[in-house]
Amino acid sequence: MLTTAALFCGTLLMTQVGELKIEPGKQLPQSLTVQVGDETDRSSVKLRYLLFVPKDYKADGKKWPLMLFMHGLGECGDDDLRLVKTHGPAKIVESRAEFPFVLISPQCPPPNPWAPGKPYPKTSDEIVNLVRQAWDPDQLVQLLEHVSSKLNIDSDRVYVTGLSMGGYGTWRLVAKYPERFAAAAPICGGGDPGTMAKPLASVPIWTFHGAKDPTVPLEESQEMVDAVKRAGGDVKLTVYPEVAHNSWTQAYDNQALYDWLLAHKRKSK
Repeated sequence: MLTTAALFCGTLLMTQVGELKIEPGKQLPQSLTVQVGDETDRSSVKLRYLLFVPKDYKADGKKWPLMLFMHGLGECGDDDLRLVKTHGPAKIVESRAEFPFVLISPQCPPPNPWAPGKPYPKTSDEIVNLVRQAWDPDQLVQLLEHVSSKLNIDSDRVYVTGLSMGGYGTWRLVAKYPERFAAAAPICGGGDPGTMAKPLASVPIWTFHGAKDPTVPLEESQEMVDAVKRAGGDVKLTVYPEVAHNSWTQAYDNQALYDWLLAHKRKSK
């Protein structure tokens, strides 16, 4: 049920839908308690995230496509969602009220062993080993289900993208739950080609990487793309020849990426 949570000033400023606070054209902080672990060892974790709805969003209007965005290692945190707005779609929607997706941008806590007092990883191998398991697919799916159940979402147009650590998270999430997504766009990430290629082959993927990336080598994306192609998947790789690790700025500034995403709907079972 939709209830008023703000004053009317000619138009509705902010409303509340269940636990969600929404304001068309704005990005607002949210939190959700999700379950982690298995039946023998289950616990609760509070997941903090930003939620954006386009300026033309209406609860009783058309159904909207949904995008999940995963940030990189540098934006991890426990209590400062402003960090999530540093790059990518979560930054873009701050000045683009007409962004054509409902956008969910969760914040990942600092992954172990990147804990207070421990040195920040310096080599590419250290960073890759650290970020491979940072994003939990089961938590993310609970978040997607929660938001989708409260808002006017087109379940056949759910997309996922992420950069660096979030790129790894994108590959991992889609590989575990391919049936949930219409398309995916991992940026300068990677995964396990041997175990992920087959499920990934059922989802259209466009990935991006800088040829001179010293942090996550281009080979991380290339190996995933080659494996998905061998499995019969629809996947393509855009390489920026002179770009180092920050391949996300060009990728997310490219309108063709959003047009490509929106051109895809989830495949029928």
